[in-house]
Amino acid sequence: MKLLEQQKQFEREKRIYDSVKLTFRGVEGYDVYNPSIPFEWNGKLYIYGRVERRGEWARSWVRLFERTGQDEWTLVPDSTIYQLEDPYVSVVGGQLVLGGTHVRYNGGKVDTYFGYFYKGDDLADMYYFTTGPQRMKDIRLVDMGSGRIGVFSRPRGEETRRRYGSESMIGFTVIDSLEALTGEVIESAPYITGLFGPDEWGGCNQAYLLESGMIGVIGHKCCKWTQPDGEEIKTYTNISFVFDPAKHEAKDLKLIGTRACYPDGPAKKPHLTDCAFTSGIVMRADGRADLYSGIGDCEAGRITIDYPFEGCGKIVSA
Repeated sequence: MKLLEQQKQFEREKRIYDSVKLTFRGVEGYDVYNPSIPFEWNGKLYIYGRVERRGEWARSWVRLFERTGQDEWTLVPDSTIYQLEDPYVSVVGGQLVLGGTHVRYNGGKVDTYFGYFYKGDDLADMYYFTTGPQRMKDIRLVDMGSGRIGVFSRPRGEETRRRYGSESMIGFTVIDSLEALTGEVIESAPYITGLFGPDEWGGCNQAYLLESGMIGVIGHKCCKWTQPDGEEIKTYTNISFVFDPAKHEAKDLKLIGTRACYPDGPAKKPHLTDCAFTSGIVMRADGRADLYSGIGDCEAGRITIDYPFEGCGKIVSA
């Protein structure tokens, strides 16, 4: 079934228990969107957000915000400013890992981009330690225990489309330490088949080790289509699937959120009105999950959904 058909079916049958926008304070005049998941560090709750003016593109910073109220986040004064887009976090071996996309300009134009990675146990003093492959976004890590680290890649482009039909693939490999995370290792991660249809693309946004030994993946799946008036629209949806690292197979791929699940609001550009760029989930005391997402490339939201990995065990680490 094509993504737009899946989207319509999902929106007819969806069960959303709460739907709100996030409020970010301390960055007046700027949008905050495509955040990391909220995370606890030294007894406080934080979130990294992409900060950018509405009228600009590929000129953003990643900033740290502390929770100051229900769905309210306030800029941490004097916190590090990262010249990155679309931040994500994971905890590996007790260290926090921060990743994001660094855009490189040449002659005033976007030349290329890379994934940058930082690690540490002090949010005020994180260490840059590696760079991903050129023109690859959405590289994600998950602590698998016993020193092993799962690595998800996301090659995308015309060569991928020519060979596989879809505009992007997701790869997966395992390394034994953060020092082993290199561009070459990420680039060579074997692909996971069956995730995307012709001309679709997507990636892993957050990965979770489950009690079963499987890996729960929260990601995004996207396509382009044209309205009757000729306007091209990019549809971004929130998805989940379960990955078996022993068999290198994915199962139970499903939509868990769409732009229509979140409160109405503006979009950075007209073609992004149907954009929900996934962050990840945070478990709740009632067994449901809060799903965080960027919306419209200018805001962020949260919806409450059923636990997407039912039957595969609870989350052990993210």
